[in-house]
Amino acid sequence: MTEPTRIIAIRHGETAWNVDTRIQGHLDIPLSANGRWQAERLADALRGESIKAIYASDLARAWETAQYVGRASGVEVTKEEDLRERGFGIFEGKTFADIETLLPDQSTRWRKRDPEFAPAGGESLIALRSRVVGAAQRLAALHPGKLIAMVAHGGVMDVLYRAATRLDLQAPRTWALGNTAINRLLWTPEGFTLVGWADTHHLDDDVLDETAG
Repeated sequence: MTEPTRIIAIRHGETAWNVDTRIQGHLDIPLSANGRWQAERLADALRGESIKAIYASDLARAWETAQYVGRASGVEVTKEEDLRERGFGIFEGKTFADIETLLPDQSTRWRKRDPEFAPAGGESLIALRSRVVGAAQRLAALHPGKLIAMVAHGGVMDVLYRAATRLDLQAPRTWALGNTAINRLLWTPEGFTLVGWADTHHLDDDVLDETAG
């Protein structure tokens, strides 16, 4: 029996384009000041974890987030291009409203989560799932019985959640994909299992306990 690999899956810190609802895809957008703050809080929260390896998308927003975790954990970060966000082709650089106005037919197929639809120059959900699940399985298999971190993007987190819960690509999303949320999975050769999702306690404001005097 192969010991399960424990995985902490993390979406990158916030960017200005996240706030603007602007599609980033493979465009290399840096963290905002708030995103860097989130990454610092994330790193502090994970400092005591026994992380043995950290893999990150090579896009700046994920790579920079991973560097905070790596410094806190004393672990070098390894680039993994297959953990990139979905390629959105002609959608990239446009806001959600832009896409609805300029590309209404493509917007409808996108909103309905048509698994075979790919924006011109981009990826379908089927292609994204194949890439992400294949990469996550490959990386997890290198570390049986260990804890690893994967720092990536919202689309990647969505695929991993669906893989762990056996949900179809077209199932409506009812789970959060927060920036720097801590998501926990297990992997064995039989597949992924969900342990915990969307933990953002490290981003909460510190609250004084007035009853403690």
